[in-house]
Amino acid sequence: MPCTCVIGLQWGDEAKGKIVDLLTDRHEIVVRYQGGPNAGHTVVLGGQTFKLSLVPSGIFRPRVQCVVANGVVLHPGTMLREIDSLRERGVHVGENLLISDRAHVIFPWHIEEDRLLNSIIGGEALGTTMRGIGPCYRDKAGRSLAIRLGDLYREGLKERIALIANAKKKMLSGVDGQIDFDADAIHREYSEYAEKLRPQVTDTTRFLLNAVEKGRAILFEGAQGALLDIDHGTFPYVTSSNSSGLGVTTGSGVPSKYITHVIGVIKAYTTRVGGGPFPTEQDNEIGQLIRDRGNEYGTVTRRPRRCGWFDAVAVRYSARLSGADSLAVMLLDVLSALPELQICVAYELDGERIGDFPSHVEDLRRVRPIYERLPGWQKEIGHIRRLSDLPANARAYLDRISELLDRPISIVSVGPDREHTIIVEEKPI
Repeated sequence: MPCTCVIGLQWGDEAKGKIVDLLTDRHEIVVRYQGGPNAGHTVVLGGQTFKLSLVPSGIFRPRVQCVVANGVVLHPGTMLREIDSLRERGVHVGENLLISDRAHVIFPWHIEEDRLLNSIIGGEALGTTMRGIGPCYRDKAGRSLAIRLGDLYREGLKERIALIANAKKKMLSGVDGQIDFDADAIHREYSEYAEKLRPQVTDTTRFLLNAVEKGRAILFEGAQGALLDIDHGTFPYVTSSNSSGLGVTTGSGVPSKYITHVIGVIKAYTTRVGGGPFPTEQDNEIGQLIRDRGNEYGTVTRRPRRCGWFDAVAVRYSARLSGADSLAVMLLDVLSALPELQICVAYELDGERIGDFPSHVEDLRRVRPIYERLPGWQKEIGHIRRLSDLPANARAYLDRISELLDRPISIVSVGPDREHTIIVEEKPI
């Protein structure tokens, strides 16, 4: 049975949620394996828009088992609010959702640390959502001040919270005066969270290893995008986890040999949130037109996204990095209003043409994009369901992207709803 992975190949916000929802019917299990409540996955069903941060996008199919795996960091209160919101809208959330007891927990000190560090560092924003995700991952790596979800059910939790709260008080008070945490109140709050989540919390690593050994079909849902990978992205303007395809195995506990197909999700243009170099950015009327037509505002934060032309150099790099077998091109309809399109096919760095993505952010900041110009189609395409029915210039645009990335296109999205989709090739998915 297939184990498929859906990975965003840009700086996040590629509409991965729609692809996961579309493919869920072909899988038995959907897994979120990294990131935290900074993720914003949007699924549109029957005219209703659902925004998910922690719950896998497969939750809308009751027969499918959803898993939040060990690589995720979560705030239990945020998870519970998201579950309650789904239930209020008629979505079943119960035994069909499992949460790893190895997932690390975000506490009030992580959120305070996020705020303080962001205020004192200044300069170009890293793009943090101020939800404590980075500090939680930092404590996970540091180990001594970390608490996992399973720890909330163990003896000694109250004493451990008190110890960490005192340590964080001393550390953070040196940054911004006197800061205090009520350890008893935090213990009571998180103990209540734990009881409410108890039916969902389990050893998901064991569950997933059993599943792949039995040949069950699994869909892995990436968060953020490959260019935000902590090791291989545009560091330091990245997220705090391995958001490329390389993070699937460590974030879920499933060895890579079981993954049979990787779908790389890309927008037909490029967006970015926060600071960091963006070679093809259009800080002009074209960028604003793309932003308005694509509703390019953060799912979680509502921050306006920076918009620009498609960057084939960056995506070719991230497709190779993530092992993408095929491509899902999203939001093609957004470009329908433009008379002419541009694709970045190479960079110029210090007078030399280069085709590789620079490893250092300061080199990327200095590149000049080299563009190819293609004619637009200036026809609305939201009603089209077959590739052959697209305007010739739209097909030529897709063909050029596929050629530059050296990968076939298996899905094209021409609107936000599940039905606004062209399935190009059945076999890969």
